[in-house]
Amino acid sequence: MPKLRSETFGSGDQSWLGSTHGIANARTSTLTLTAFTAATHYPDGYIPSGTAVNAADEGATVPFTGAEGEALGFILTDAPVDGGAVAPVPVLRHGIINVANLPGTFTVPTTGAAGFVFVGGAA
Repeated sequence: MPKLRSETFGSGDQSWLGSTHGIANARTSTLTLTAFTAATHYPDGYIPSGTAVNAADEGATVPFTGAEGEALGFILTDAPVDGGAVAPVPVLRHGIINVANLPGTFTVPTTGAAGFVFVGGAA
């Protein structure tokens, strides 16, 4: 008997986008899934759209911490996590971000956020 599973495809909740500016220019990055914590980053089996990432190395994208040298990006669409070590995702590198609608907890960084305008929250 084949091992079957069902999947649902969609873009996720993109209410964190303050406009459509930048979405056509999202760059493909490879998430290093071992850097993400299941209970924190993907309790529902996917990393949600709007998750802040450090996109300084597009071949090894990890969660954004605000440390020196990081380059802020946001995962544009939900990223399913299915037992792999890496996953390709579109990452928004510039645009308008509605902070109040981002998933999880996010603090607007003082450095490393070039290209972003933050609205609708603590900026």
